[in-house]
Parts: sequence; C-alpha cells; structure tokens
Amino acid sequence: MNAKKQFSDVFARESATTRRVIHSLPQGKAEFTPFAGGPPARQLAFIFSIGQGAIAAALSNQWQWPPQMPEAPKSYAEVLAAFDATNAAAREAIAAAPDGRLDEKVPFFTAPKQMGEIPVGELIWFMLLDSVHHRGQFSTYLRVAGEKVPSIYGPSRDEPWM
Repeated sequence: MNAKKQFSDVFARESATTRRVIHSLPQGKAEFTPFAGGPPARQLAFIFSIGQGAIAAALSNQWQWPPQMPEAPKSYAEVLAAFDATNAAAREAIAAAPDGRLDEKVPFFTAPKQMGEIPVGELIWFMLLDSVHHRGQFSTYLRVAGEKVPSIYGPSRDEPWM
C-alpha cells in the first residue's frame, strides 16, 4: 500500500468517527463550554472543517501560509454542513493528488515559534492527528454536557460492544 492510499484509508475511517461524534451534540447545546473562557462546542467543532480544508489545500497546491482563519459559522447546523463540505473537498483532493505531491514541501511550523518547510505528507498527517486530538476534547464536552459519547476506538459507556 502506498503512502497516499494509507492516508486515504485512515482519513476516511477517522473522519467518519469524527462525524458521528460531532453529530452527537444536540443543536441546542452549540454554545456549551465546560469551563469559563473556553470555546463553545460550536467553535470547537468547526476546527475539524479548518483541518480538512487545510488537507485539501495542501494536496491541491493551494496551501497558504499564514492561513486565513475563517470564523466559525453562527449556527451548529452550518458547522455540521461545513464539516461535510470540507470532508468532501479533502477526499477529492486526496484522490486527485499525484503520489509525488506528498514529497513536495510547504511552509509550516517546525518548532514553537519557528517556521520552516515540511513535506505535504507530513502536513496532512499532522492535520489528521490534530483532529483526533480535538475529537478527544469534543468527546469530553459531550460527557460534561450530559450527552452520550459514541464509540471512538472501542466501546464507550454509552456504546458498549458487548
């Protein structure tokens, strides 16, 4: 299996799980935050769209640094729609990108407050793993908000496997 196929398979699996997780929050709790000063669930959920958009941009030679960070949509329905739209764009970019694109370099952080160039393949994995990190944050939001946490890498209290 080549590197692009491996990323494509993992991206499909992880983004499907993320979609289930963000769809577990009722629309009426979009502004929920478990601590003072924390981002509301709506903003946290929009981070997934930013990451997927970055994957699409990097693979389609449209990477821009520093990035233009869009504001989160005002409604949770729009956040969920943005997730689906950027997911489709990332999948299309993954399918269309030549294998060699993963070796091309783009500007990005190489250490705290330090810029450099990294391979696109490294960048897209960074973005995917960052989304996994934020999905963990979001699952905590779900639990504290009194909502059910779906299975992610195994059973959860709310989705036992046995």
